[in-house]
Amino acid sequence: MTRPADASPDVGRKQNADAGSGRWKWAKRALTVLFFVAVPLLLFTLLKNLDWHQVRQGLESYKLSTLLTGVAIALASYFTYCGFDLLGRYYTGHTLRIWQVVPITFVCYAFTLNLSSWVGGVALRYRLYSRLGLDVPTITRILSLSLMSNWLGYMLLAGLVFSLGLLTLPAHWAIGTRSLQLIGAGLLLIVAAYVLACRYARRRSWHIRRQEITLPTAKLAVLQIGLGALNWSLMAALIYLLLPPNAFYPTVLGVLMISSIAGVITNIPAGLGVLEAVFISLMQDQIPQSSLLAALIGYRAIYFLLPLIIALVMYLVIERQAKR
Repeated sequence: MTRPADASPDVGRKQNADAGSGRWKWAKRALTVLFFVAVPLLLFTLLKNLDWHQVRQGLESYKLSTLLTGVAIALASYFTYCGFDLLGRYYTGHTLRIWQVVPITFVCYAFTLNLSSWVGGVALRYRLYSRLGLDVPTITRILSLSLMSNWLGYMLLAGLVFSLGLLTLPAHWAIGTRSLQLIGAGLLLIVAAYVLACRYARRRSWHIRRQEITLPTAKLAVLQIGLGALNWSLMAALIYLLLPPNAFYPTVLGVLMISSIAGVITNIPAGLGVLEAVFISLMQDQIPQSSLLAALIGYRAIYFLLPLIIALVMYLVIERQAKR
């Protein structure tokens, strides 16, 4: 049987697309494997001569008032993140009450940080929202707006810190300070382009894989960016609180930005080891390693583990109410 003449270009394009997709998958796998190997080696190299007695002393030296302030900052960050889904409530127009939305978002955020975004951010969100009556397209739009809010806030802060030269990289890093400034400028341009598109774009909606994507208003876009930036700022503020007084907040914020991207690439739950490796590598010339590690252990306990315990209890209550 002969093939129609006009089918050949389509078949060729499909084969090229499949080949490109295959190469990207292999490149992503190779990069992930590289990070899985490099991060433990880097962490071992940095910590092999560490005085763990000093780390323990650093943890024991924290005052109760400091720890309580840290808990308050962590809770403020979590409730700021809950604002993402409250914006989603306004954006989609669904009728769930605020007291229903906030617990779900809190639980999903805690599970996202400690397990993975696929568990907390995606699977759990779909499960809990659907049990309260929301359909899949609405949940998808809430999730999309939340992700955009988080990363737009990230790009704003990272763009400012990088482009203003507030973070100086060590000489042995492949990406120099000048390159980092260019990256920062690019991130700020993306944020500005998003706001301008939300304000002036004539076409407001697109359909991608049967899902409708609609640009929010410019006001909503600004709120997205503001909440996202506030959340990242609070995360950095908690680490800064636990560090010695000579720490420089913009540097802490910039290092958190870099470690977060490394954590996303490696896809290691809670960025375990990645956060520590990047912080120690970039700040060991400014802060003693023992003080850095003590602060990061305290940060993980306050920002990851404590909210996870709260979220587990909240999840059981939500499930019980859903069954009723």
